[in-house]
Amino acid sequence: MIKGVLFDLDDTLYNSSSFASRARKEALRAMIDAGLKSTEEDALKILNKIIEQKGSNYGGHFNDLVKAVSGTYDPKIITMGIITYHNVKFALLRPYSDTMTTLMELRSMGLSLGILTDGITIKQWEKLIRLGIHPFFDEVITSEEYGLGKPNIEFFNYGLKKINLKPEEVVYVGDRADKDMVPAKNVGMTTVRILQGKYSEIPDDISDYSIKNISELSKIIKTLI
Repeated sequence: MIKGVLFDLDDTLYNSSSFASRARKEALRAMIDAGLKSTEEDALKILNKIIEQKGSNYGGHFNDLVKAVSGTYDPKIITMGIITYHNVKFALLRPYSDTMTTLMELRSMGLSLGILTDGITIKQWEKLIRLGIHPFFDEVITSEEYGLGKPNIEFFNYGLKKINLKPEEVVYVGDRADKDMVPAKNVGMTTVRILQGKYSEIPDDISDYSIKNISELSKIIKTLI
């Protein structure tokens, strides 16, 4: 019997890929206007490489970009990038249109709800609060808090311990086959993959269910409780 749902956050409850891409492009335009000697296309290639090498949670993306382009440290250009990125990001940050109603429906079923996500705790909480969905969750569990992230099975077991439920009592919802579905399935949870974001076209044969919209989740869970 299902008693709880654990969610990934980025590209699961809101469109992370879309807003991040646009925010980066707007930041680069502002940096170039402020004096960065690069084309937008070249700067984006360098920035994407930095993000690929150091991860999305690294705090010095724009510092490294300026150094790679000009070989110097320019706080004005770096700050212009940071401010523009965050302004655009927060202006665009919205949950999927059916996220709020789905969370309300799951709560009405008496289910425990939690977030199990890679990322820096403060940043993930900031997203949840700005999205307006933080009150729905009993626990918000991050890789920074635990010290290990996805796809480590220990991280998923830690999440189960935090919400005080057994694997067979929990549905895990995420967007990635490799980092979400595989480890969640391996610890014994029922898995639901949402086909949204930049990983949506990557096939998998391990998910128990696949959905295109988060609103489909309620119908699935009603068959499991």
